Amino acid sequence: MKMNKIFVACDSTNIKKIREIITKSKNPKLKLGYKFGLEFLNSKNGRNFLSKLKNKIIFADLKLNDIPNTCVSAIKAVKDLKIDYLTIHISSGLKALISAKKVSGKTKLVGVTVLTSLDNKALKQIGHKSNVKKLVLQQAKLASKAKLDAVVCSAQEIKIVKKVFKKEIITPGIRLNKDKNDQKRILTPNQAYKNGSDWLVIGRPITKGDIKKNIQKLIDHINKWSKA
Repeated sequence: MKMNKIFVACDSTNIKKIREIITKSKNPKLKLGYKFGLEFLNSKNGRNFLSKLKNKIIFADLKLNDIPNTCVSAIKAVKDLKIDYLTIHISSGLKALISAKKVSGKTKLVGVTVLTSLDNKALKQIGHKSNVKKLVLQQAKLASKAKLDAVVCSAQEIKIVKKVFKKEIITPGIRLNKDKNDQKRILTPNQAYKNGSDWLVIGRPITKGDIKKNIQKLIDHINKWSKA
């Protein structure tokens, strides 16, 4: 039976809280990885914690976005952490993507498309003439050309991305209800899986409150709608 794959977003710099998230989120019915952002890696104890974290799928959501040489240097700087997935903005450009891929080694390089906190109005405000779907499609083509290992896109764009990108798709902006918070383009876990996502990124619906109960609620949600 295929296991649902989820990256738990560990959006905290508190090591005690991170340990709690990892310990209490364990469940044999899910394949879990753990996503850490730039704030954690740059925190006083974050890097040291990751260096000692064993037998876990580590997703470093660094969202690199710079000139090719700087992206390459940043990837080399974290090689000792044995990261499984690492993100880079596709908007860094083809040359940066290709250069980063050459030095990523066993770490899967993940291209970030349009952030889920943005919509068409927000894109227009920062100077983009294209709408979200057209820009995501263009970026997915670039990710394919650069031979990236995965792409991050919202659940609403998965189907168009899959037309041009044939590897893993990672989907943030997942909610079990209509609580958007700071996200614009959201869908439920089952909608994302149905559209073809390989991994979901879920933070607050798991980590806020009782983690074990939240995990079970997530499993029940997936089971309910997968049988519908």
